[in-house]
Amino acid sequence: MVEQLAFNQLVPRSNRGGPIRDFMQEHPIPMVDIVIEKNDKIVLVRRGYEPFKEFLAIPGGYMELEETIENAAKREAKEETSLDIELIDILGVYSDPKRDPRKHSIATVFIGKPIKGKLKAGSDAKEALWIDINEIISQELAFDHKKILTDYMKWRKRKETFWSTK
Repeated sequence: MVEQLAFNQLVPRSNRGGPIRDFMQEHPIPMVDIVIEKNDKIVLVRRGYEPFKEFLAIPGGYMELEETIENAAKREAKEETSLDIELIDILGVYSDPKRDPRKHSIATVFIGKPIKGKLKAGSDAKEALWIDINEIISQELAFDHKKILTDYMKWRKRKETFWSTK
């Protein structure tokens, strides 16, 4: 039986193999995305790696063992944007098996506001930008982020919750 170790100790990102890799290929992986808003702008990051290298994306990433989904969202926001954030709502859950070409993933998408820090790209983000919400949909976006941001625009008006097929 595998001891309970932090995911990054058990399976380094650069060397995923063995039984955990097999499990990951057979089961959806939980992840988070965060729409970070301030006034009429949101943060998008330019990806530094494939898939969708050079595309704009919502900050986010994989959950780690022994981490709540909320803490994963705060950690990923900090890693990719250098911002400390306050989570204000859940936009929805997105689980379309085709949302990520690497593997089937399930993303809980949060809406957050910056509370500390200056926007600066970090982690696997090549660039971090404040983008006016009226320019979002015209951008070429990674993964299913155009759908997520279209739902976010609806959320701003009606405060609804969304998911892959809604």
